[in-house]
Amino acid sequence: MCGRFTLTEPAPWLAEILGPGAESPEALGEIPPRYNAAPGTEIHIVRTAGETPHELARARWGLVPHWARSPDFAARTINARAETAAEKPAFRAAFRRRRCLVPADGFYEWAGDSGKKRPWFIHLSGGRPFAFAGLWESWRGADGARLDTCAILTTEANERLAALHPRMPVILPESAHGAWLDPKAGRAPQALRALLGPWPAEDFACYPVGERVNSPGNDDPACLERLAPEAAPPPRQGSLFGD
Repeated sequence: MCGRFTLTEPAPWLAEILGPGAESPEALGEIPPRYNAAPGTEIHIVRTAGETPHELARARWGLVPHWARSPDFAARTINARAETAAEKPAFRAAFRRRRCLVPADGFYEWAGDSGKKRPWFIHLSGGRPFAFAGLWESWRGADGARLDTCAILTTEANERLAALHPRMPVILPESAHGAWLDPKAGRAPQALRALLGPWPAEDFACYPVGERVNSPGNDDPACLERLAPEAAPPPRQGSLFGD
């Protein structure tokens, strides 16, 4: 699954994936870094809208379909399984028409004995940024107020991350961004599903972090501080974590 993520240097990466003219550099510079983005908080997504190739938008993490009675529905829909999202009632309309990118540069997972799970920070080698595959929806309340929400797609974990959790968020290569955002691509769900496999295991680095990240109210650089190996041993013998 994906329950927390980071985007520590948003402006350069967002400018790159949005392309020239899509968003002013000044506006991108005003986006604060996120060290512990949590469900229920507002995050940034990249989507298509009208004649704009790529639009930067804000959405609350936790998808609320248009037919939901209340925004509380979002507690169940922070993630969507890539294998079934095209058919699930909560996600199928968004999968066809409202796909997005969720910019990030790392995410957290918890592992260990059920009584004491430890958080781990997971990132790509070199710390380079990337984009999760996401879905977004608009919901309107009784007063007509609009609420944009989103979910992050997950897939089966690769052999490295499986030591932490059986699922992992879908990371899309840059070569797939255009296809994922293409409004017409929803007519061929099988082709979209082909984009949603696990990222190569050898491209990940992971290390244990402290319990500060456990609280969604903590969103600062201290969340990324590395624990000494003896404070959080690898989740199982022979795992590749700790590098």
